[in-house]
Amino acid sequence: MNEFELIAKLTRALPTNESVVAGAGDDCAVLDLGVTDKLFLFKTDAVVEGFHFTCETPPGKIGRKALARCLSDIAAMAGAPIAALVTIALPQSFEPGFVGKIYDGMNALAREHGVAIAGGETTTNPERILISISLLGTVQRGKQVLRRGAKAGDAIFVTGELGGSLAGKNLDFEPRLAEAHWVAEHFTVHAMIDLSDGLAGDLRHILNASKVGAEILKSAIPISRAAKRGGASLPTSRLTGTPAPPKPPLLAALTDGEDFELLFTIASKDAVKLLDAWRKKFPNLKLSCIGKIVPGEGILIRDKSGSHKLNAHGYVHFT
Repeated sequence: MNEFELIAKLTRALPTNESVVAGAGDDCAVLDLGVTDKLFLFKTDAVVEGFHFTCETPPGKIGRKALARCLSDIAAMAGAPIAALVTIALPQSFEPGFVGKIYDGMNALAREHGVAIAGGETTTNPERILISISLLGTVQRGKQVLRRGAKAGDAIFVTGELGGSLAGKNLDFEPRLAEAHWVAEHFTVHAMIDLSDGLAGDLRHILNASKVGAEILKSAIPISRAAKRGGASLPTSRLTGTPAPPKPPLLAALTDGEDFELLFTIASKDAVKLLDAWRKKFPNLKLSCIGKIVPGEGILIRDKSGSHKLNAHGYVHFT
């Protein structure tokens, strides 16, 4: 049973109440707490030593990454973060100075985005560090962007460049909060997700939620320099174990994960206008139109010889 099969099993009969606008199955839960002009976003995420970072990772970058992952999910809903609770689980032999530097990295990113670290929990975990963060945010009522709104004919956009994240981006990525807020403010975004597990996997989340398919252009996929240099040589467990052979750059861009860029769809009639406005607003961040939403299901990839079914998938836990 892989990650998504397990999630489907566990969420089949979750209790709910009238406050839940959107629950399991999106980047954040969306809650209506009775505030006239706002909905609330609620997100939890965890990083684990040996999987998301190693004992050699600078501790400040560990803390930064732990919070940045949650901030990226708030961005994917076009929201703004407010406050976080932090649970940190440590082995008995932990070093207080090392843990303090984890918090230094986390606190610096929190201050940058106006996030209060409002408390949390400390506990014991044999052998390795685990950090779990619960993050609360808000979004203007009616401006929340879910995964399920993509429509046939939409243009598909992705920010930045993809693949080879283990060359360093997986620790230093910038959550695209400002970019997501701007695009949702100026355009009607039909669906959005952040790319944590690879384009090939995360695009399917939008397609499955929206009950549509996609056709993407091979030549339009923005491949990072790290992927082109072979930075996509992933270990079997992402960070530990025997390194797998280097992937071809395109496959790395489609499947590596931990890019934390935005993937979203808008009406095709707005595509050129968006690209022109984006270049002026964010001249240092690439925005690529990589294809379109089509009726049906699954992903087709088009190259010079025509369209073919894309069989590649992103990262999936427990496989």
